[in-house]
Order: sequence, then structure tokens, then C-alpha cells
Amino acid sequence: MNPHELSPWSMFLSADVLVKAVMIGLAFASLMTWTIFLAKSAHLLLARRGLRKALARVANTRTLTEAQLAAGRGSSLPASLVAAAIHEVRISSDSTANGIQARAASRFAEIVRAEARSARYGMGVLAMIGSTAPFVGLFGTVWGIMNSFIGISKAQTTNLAVVAPGIAEALLATAIGLAAAIPAVIIYNHLVRATKSYLDLVGRTSGAVARLLSRDLDRNYGGALARRAE
Repeated sequence: MNPHELSPWSMFLSADVLVKAVMIGLAFASLMTWTIFLAKSAHLLLARRGLRKALARVANTRTLTEAQLAAGRGSSLPASLVAAAIHEVRISSDSTANGIQARAASRFAEIVRAEARSARYGMGVLAMIGSTAPFVGLFGTVWGIMNSFIGISKAQTTNLAVVAPGIAEALLATAIGLAAAIPAVIIYNHLVRATKSYLDLVGRTSGAVARLLSRDLDRNYGGALARRAE
């Protein structure tokens, strides 16, 4: 048998239908891994850069009204936090300062949790690929070797030239499984660290807005605060 006949492509073409399906599925999983990596890395990089700039603007303000102007009225995280604080002040004009702060903190927690879910979106797929791809590849290998032994039995020979191609095709499935799983695990761990760094920044932004609310309550507690927020 010529060496080129044992190339990965020729082994794929001559593999059993089920083994081919396993290889194609693993190749698709690998493609998903790299797509998620590129998309999440770009998203986290841009989000972290934008949030850091917005936090710097909000941290230099003295009131929620100034912070609202600094954060803008879009759908950014700082704008959402400031809007939640101002809305709570407006609808709680007859409440105590502690009550307003507690309800605002609850709103902040909901916004932060939603941001955390958005930041972690897609990472479950990486975890699944990293944990299951080796076993899927191993299944393809076991199936292929089983077929090879059946072929050996039918041919009634143990000649290596007859045995080797089928076993090589089967082992290729395991190799592809590992090629899909190893990057998935590495990328997952990298994105976990990147997401944690971003969520730390989210927490700092929430704390900055909470401090602005506390200062406003100290300065304008009562009905005057409600009129100022309107």
C-alpha cells in the first residue's frame, strides 16, 4: 500500500459511515469552538474597554443626574444602573433612605446578574465539547476497530497490510476528538478568566452608582430628592 493512501483524507474517505459521521461531528464541534472563541473574545474586549471608559466618566460625577448625562441614555450598563437608581428614587419619595437603597440594590443585582448571563453565553457549549469530544472520538475508534476485527475474521488473515488501514482509520476518530477537546478546554478556561475580569468591572460600576445614590440621599433626603430626580 502506498504511503499516500494512509493520509488523513484518504483514511476519512475509506472509513465506515458511522466513523465518518463521528469525524464530521467532531470537526463541526471544533469549528464551533473557534467561532465562540473569536466572537466572545471580541465581545469581552470591546465591552471591557467601553465599560472602563464609562466608569471613569461616572466616577467623576457628584449626583445621579450628572451621572445620567455622563453615561448617556442608551442601553449600556452604566446607563441602566443610573436609570434604575433614579427610577427607584422617583417612585419611593415617601420611603426612608435605607428602604430606597435596599430596593435600588435589588435592582442593581438583577442588572448585574443579567449582564453576567450575557457575558457567559456560549461558554456552556465549550464545556460540553471539552468534556464529551474525547468520548465521542473514542466511540468512533471502538466502532472502527470492531469493524476491522470483523474484516480480519472474514479475510482469515492477520497480515499487517490488511489490518493497519482499518485500525488507522479508527484511531483517526480519537485524534480528531482530542483535537476538538483540547482547544475547547483551554479556550473555556481563558474565557472564564476574561469573564471574571469583566464582571469585576461590572461590580465596580454598580458600586459607583450605589455610592452616588447614597450621596444624593444624604443631601436631598425626602421630598426634595424626589423633585430633583423628576
